[in-house]
Amino acid sequence: MSYSTPPAAGRFRRELSYLLRGLPVGIVAFTVAVTGFALGLGTLVIGGGIPVLAGTLRAARGMARVERRELEALPGRPLPPHHYRTTGGTGLGRVVRSLAEPQSWRDLAHMVLALPLRVAGFCLAVVWTVGGVGGVLFVAWGWALPRGEDHQGLLELMTGNDSYAGEAVFMTAVGALLLATSVPVVRGMVALNRSLAGVLLTNRTAAHRAAVATAPTRTATAAAGTAGTTATAATTATAGADPSAGTTATAGTTATV
Repeated sequence: MSYSTPPAAGRFRRELSYLLRGLPVGIVAFTVAVTGFALGLGTLVIGGGIPVLAGTLRAARGMARVERRELEALPGRPLPPHHYRTTGGTGLGRVVRSLAEPQSWRDLAHMVLALPLRVAGFCLAVVWTVGGVGGVLFVAWGWALPRGEDHQGLLELMTGNDSYAGEAVFMTAVGALLLATSVPVVRGMVALNRSLAGVLLTNRTAAHRAAVATAPTRTATAAAGTAGTTATAATTATAGADPSAGTTATAGTTATV
């Protein structure tokens, strides 16, 4: 699959959307992972935990696939490779063997450990964008705030200055600063999520070993295919030879006799 770097504006919108969607997705993933693991482990003695754990790992594998696709599309760069073992057999034996798949357990760990990053990313994305816009537009709505004795703005809490004009200038400057730094903050949180995915959702060593192990099989298959193509070409050439040459030679021999 080829990747292209998205435009800066479009990339920021997609990164912001990723962080905002990350909180509900992270809560669902964390709930599924913890509940499935606890339920499966608790019922493992009576045998019911095996299909529960297998189903939880299957869900973790699916969510990991979606996470990899999103994190690769945002910057337009692929993540390191990953590898899942092929589970053979049928029935209960196949289900039991699926529990020995290490990458699926790494996917499950990612569902749990990604939640703090998703919460932090959501909060920072909201503060730096919504808070920035609200600060820049403070003069449009700040006048509507009640200004009684109990009212204390941010400027007054910091400096003791309770003037509306000073608060308006201060809030506008804070909003402009937030908006000016929103791109690197959002991009930095996405990079942290990508780094965690690079640790847990990829396994360069396992993918390399799998590629090396299947290389002789691919080479033998390619060689067999080449040999079959050569034999077919030779048969076609023989079948396409001019039969009149053999007939002429036979006629010459008869005339000599």
